[in-house]
Formats: sequence, C-alpha cells, structure tokens
Amino acid sequence: MSRLPPVLFEDEHILAFDKPSGLLISPDRWDKEKENLMDEVHAHRSPDIFNAHRLDRDTSGVIVCGKTKDALNSLCLQFERGEVEKEYLALVCGRPPHERGEVDQPMAEDAEHPGRMKCVRHGKPAITRYETEQAFRGWTFLRLFPQTGRTHQLRVHMKALGCPILADPWYGDGLPLVLSEFKRGYKPSQHKEHPLIARLALHAHRLTLRHPADGRTLAIEAPIPKELRTAIRQLSRWAA
Repeated sequence: MSRLPPVLFEDEHILAFDKPSGLLISPDRWDKEKENLMDEVHAHRSPDIFNAHRLDRDTSGVIVCGKTKDALNSLCLQFERGEVEKEYLALVCGRPPHERGEVDQPMAEDAEHPGRMKCVRHGKPAITRYETEQAFRGWTFLRLFPQTGRTHQLRVHMKALGCPILADPWYGDGLPLVLSEFKRGYKPSQHKEHPLIARLALHAHRLTLRHPADGRTLAIEAPIPKELRTAIRQLSRWAA
C-alpha cells in the first residue's frame, strides 16, 4: 500500500480512517504477509495505535483506532456494550418485504463452511434495523443499523431477508453490477463491459460514539465510495 487510507478524524486520543474495500484490518491468520491496515499504521504512524473494532476485508468505511491505551480501552468497551451507533449503506439484490423493518435472527458459525456464519434458532442474538433509501427495478439501496455486532451480521441478515448484498461471494451470487442488466436499448461495444461496481456493496457510513477523553458525542462519517455513487446514479437514471 503506497499510503494510508484517508483520515476522517484525528486528535490526541482517536485516529479514524476511511478504509477501502479489499484491505484487511489486521494480519491474516494464515498469511501474515498480506497487506493490512494495522501493519501500515504501525510502520508509518505509531506502534501504539490499535483498532477498536473490525470491518470485513471487502467492506469499506469508518474504522476507529485508539492512540493511547486509555482511549483504546474506552472505545473497545463502547463497542462491546453496544453503545456505538452504526449506520451502513448497502445496495442489495431484490427488495425487502417492507420499506423499513427489523431482522431479529440469532447467528452462529456455519460448521459446513468454515469462516462463514448462518442464522440458527439457538445462536447468539443478532438484530439489524433497515430503512429503504431508494428502490429500483431489481435492486434496493438501504440504510442498515446493526443493533448487535456479530461477524458478517449484515450480510447474513440481508440474505435471510431475501435480498443479499450485491456482489457478495459468500452470501449472494457474487456477481458485479453492469449497465447492460438494466439499461434498455444497451448496445455492447467491442470491448468487455466494465462493471459499475464489482466489490461487496456494503459501506460503514457513520459511527457515533462518546469521546474517550471528555465524553462528548462524536459522529465520524465516511463519504460514499465513487463506485457505489456511480451505481446508484445509473440505477436512478435507467432503473427507477
């Protein structure tokens, strides 16, 4: 990685980045040489900075780090207690049954697919609220508000709702979004069609937490990635 991701907020206690899709947060369990955010932070900023929470490799958006031990402990405790308000943006395939609602389905590891999760009756509690931002023919742009913090929670809950997140290789079909799918009269060129968005269409848009030093409410927001903005713009034009 030639440089660190854009900094969204920084003071003497907190450092928050806008993590791009495809970047690991910390070293991979099996391949320690894989590029990851914390190795870069330790190399170029300070070995004393650590992440207070996690994001999937393919999810983009806000990642918050503590610059001191006290700040990190305070932030981690807020995440563990569910006191941090989280807002994600997702482009999903299909449409949920209602414009807004809640998915309340416990989750556990999928024994048949190591590393994956699934909804099970006797799993750990998992709750996600959702609101429709914009509906299209065949896709929906949602705001997601996880009330718990289970691994892959939003991805699993959207699958359970019948509208998996676009380009999700584990819980959906993994296919990118291309203009020819929904633009009427589309005329292909001689070259291979370039996807509007080929990455997991999930973005950690905003985190609201208490500042570890003075307790004030702090909202940190990551702008919508260019490829997601492009997809929404084209869907608004041709698939409204």
